Amino acid sequence: MTSPSTPPTSPPAAPTGIPADASAPGPTGPSQEAVIEQRPARRPRDPFFDNAKFMAIVLVVAGHSIVDLRDVRVAHAAYLFVYTFHMPVFIVITGYFSRNFTFSGGKARKLITNLGVPYVVFETAYSTYHWAVGHSKFEISLLDPYYLTWFLLALFAWRLSTPVWQQIRFPVAVAVVISLLSGMSQLPGTLEMNRVFGLVPFYVLGLFLKPEHFEVLKKRWVAVLGALTLILGFAVTFVFVDRHMATEWVYWRSGNPTLHVNNLVGTGMRLGLLVAAGVLVAAFLTLVPRREHWFTSLGSATLYAYLLHGFATKLAAYYGWYDASALHTVAGVLAVGAAGALLATLLCTPPVRWAMHWALEPNMAFAFTALRRPKNYLYYGRRRADRNTEANPAADQSGAG
Repeated sequence: MTSPSTPPTSPPAAPTGIPADASAPGPTGPSQEAVIEQRPARRPRDPFFDNAKFMAIVLVVAGHSIVDLRDVRVAHAAYLFVYTFHMPVFIVITGYFSRNFTFSGGKARKLITNLGVPYVVFETAYSTYHWAVGHSKFEISLLDPYYLTWFLLALFAWRLSTPVWQQIRFPVAVAVVISLLSGMSQLPGTLEMNRVFGLVPFYVLGLFLKPEHFEVLKKRWVAVLGALTLILGFAVTFVFVDRHMATEWVYWRSGNPTLHVNNLVGTGMRLGLLVAAGVLVAAFLTLVPRREHWFTSLGSATLYAYLLHGFATKLAAYYGWYDASALHTVAGVLAVGAAGALLATLLCTPPVRWAMHWALEPNMAFAFTALRRPKNYLYYGRRRADRNTEANPAADQSGAG
């Protein structure tokens, strides 16, 4: 997923711009073959990020699988611990691969086809599924995301805001302030505003990370420190946080009034969660393998696992499969968590991608017109061409026009 990439998304290719003098028609310009040769080859995928996305989606699905077993204390502590950082991992990586996002070159179209269309499809599918299987009132609201689909909506908004973050000073600090301020009131549930504003610091952080920052996390001694950090984090969660912090905090969907705390306490809690999540994201990434493994290729399809696994977990909840007493034990929690990890793996495989490609990566060429330039751009382009002709009349003797 860049989400969940682009959802959990694939790394963008290196820019392939053509110099202005090479693109101009005329006998003095290079041939089409020469222009093609000047374009750099597609940058190979870094297995590190695909490995990270796969490991993160396993945590997401395993966490959703044990949600109804949290009467077992270890399950509740594990759930709370994983929820502190599992979505921030995806958001940071998605931000990192959104650094070059603009509205040029058809990238706005990809935003619609890779996020907008899947959001409409799965918001409709989950609402219908909830009505048919969960026996609820039939209702579809594209402005009020249901269950997992909030991430697509949030990512759509974050991508649109990318040019803004890239032009202001201290963007991460500004994003943190926005996150803290958004928690001081219960924002409307429409468009998941609390989550969009609350989690935006992780997206902005990813936007301004550089390859050398990730290289530091790949060092062996840093991996040891990361493993110790994760162990300590879970221990603190199990011993202290599990008993004193409401789970609602890690969902980022509620403001301070809903959580029944004043703004001073609420701001302190949110700032603590931002710091804790940032540290745990870094610690998690230190344990990600740097080389290709059997699961590396699955990391490019994490959005499939993210959007599809909810049908299975909801089905289990609707039909009371979690009511079995054998599952409400430590062994039962481990078994269900392992089943969730297996489900995540299967949903990233090529057969699933082939069967569901129409919904998650649809071909929407029929819905778009040819790329158009703004009229002002064409006007100034014509004036520049006229000035060039006046300065060098011989340049327009080719007869092309």
